[in-house]
Amino acid sequence: MAYDLPKEAILKELDQRVDEKLALSGHCAQTSFAVLDEQFNLDGGATLKALTPLPGIALRGETCGAVVGCLMALGLVYGRDDLEDTSGFFSSLPPAREFCRRFEQQVGGTNCHDILESDLGHSFDLSKQTDFQKYLECGGLESCTEVVRKGVRIAAEIIIEHEKSDQDQGVMLTV
Repeated sequence: MAYDLPKEAILKELDQRVDEKLALSGHCAQTSFAVLDEQFNLDGGATLKALTPLPGIALRGETCGAVVGCLMALGLVYGRDDLEDTSGFFSSLPPAREFCRRFEQQVGGTNCHDILESDLGHSFDLSKQTDFQKYLECGGLESCTEVVRKGVRIAAEIIIEHEKSDQDQGVMLTV
């Protein structure tokens, strides 16, 4: 897939889509995946639905939904279709690990509880209405929007960089 815009313009556009979708949904996993799905035509309709219970892994403060959504998108780009395709499995790991490495560098970790504590001074049990209200009052949605933006940008950069590398070598990435 070729891009009509420079990488920075694409990333800025992705930031805007994250802002819009997260404001509508309040859901980091679905937002991150949906934005990447739209940008890279991943054909992930059922995946969006499957991500419904996965923000902070069911609001338990575990793996950040932005990580889950972005890794699902990367899986659609680099993953295998056949369970017996061992080389396909192993070739999907470098982009996923690169995503995690960059995300940890920029955000400080991949765990929702730790990210909220670092950004907001303490974590929350978002399954409880009182904690959710405190999260909103202290800027939680704004903080999470920035985290989702960073995740989406990282995943998009990996996809774009990989495609550029393939084009330079005369190979066209198809998704």
